[in-house]
Amino acid sequence: MEVDKNASEDEIKKAYRQMAHKYHPDKAGGDEKKFKEVNEAYQILSDKEKRAQYDRFGRVFEGGNGGAQGFGGFDFSQGFGFDPSNMENFSGVNDIFDMFFEGLGMKKRKTYHRGSDLEIEKEITLEDAFHGVSAEIKLDTFESCKKCGGLGHFPKEGFVKCATCGGRGEIRELRQTFFGQFSQVRACKKCGGQGEIPNKICGDCGATGRVKIRKDIQFDIAQGISEGQVIKISGFGQAGEKGAGAGDLYVHIKIKPHHIFKRIENDLLMKKEINILKVLAGEKIEIPVI
Repeated sequence: MEVDKNASEDEIKKAYRQMAHKYHPDKAGGDEKKFKEVNEAYQILSDKEKRAQYDRFGRVFEGGNGGAQGFGGFDFSQGFGFDPSNMENFSGVNDIFDMFFEGLGMKKRKTYHRGSDLEIEKEITLEDAFHGVSAEIKLDTFESCKKCGGLGHFPKEGFVKCATCGGRGEIRELRQTFFGQFSQVRACKKCGGQGEIPNKICGDCGATGRVKIRKDIQFDIAQGISEGQVIKISGFGQAGEKGAGAGDLYVHIKIKPHHIFKRIENDLLMKKEINILKVLAGEKIEIPVI
């Protein structure tokens, strides 16, 4: 069921009730996914501010953080090739310029996600925590492929235009929803959004630009470190695909129980059995220290 762009609040409410009743999950033949879509659409259309944003941009921006939500309805993808569905990953003014110039036939920047962060636990002794220590850990991770320099291919061998997307790097999809047709642009899976395919890919990394290895990492643990503290080692997480930056490594410190001392913040507690007669006689008592 479609509603007109200029539909009144009563018309929108009536359309919502009909569709919500039809697709309610508790009804026979109900559809939970479609019911959720109907509710999301109504949340926008019933809010004047959100509806104004959607009419203008084709998306609704929440919380000022660039997050966006939207629903099918009006195709605003006219003029300069601009498609508001690109604003799904909107993060600032630079992204607006990227989308605008891309609509004029200019390619947007090539960006890749950096590698994942890694977390690992390192157990040390109380003595190590007291004095500080140089530690070593072993972990399985990804590092940048040395053969292709982390690119996943060899640029000198050249490229060919992607036949799937015609060199644009994107595929336009049309979705039909309850409130009309929705135009959305997605990165081409064939070329990874680049619009071109390399003539020669790297066999060592399978075109990903990274390879899996077992790595030894050495780092310093400072004096006085506490149980549960986390050490961040920048750039020692997984390498990103196709030359993207590496993630970070987070080391969680665990201190082994000690056979003599118990640590409470920066204090050490211990129990020692002594002879009462020696205490009364004023004899000195020896206690161990770290």
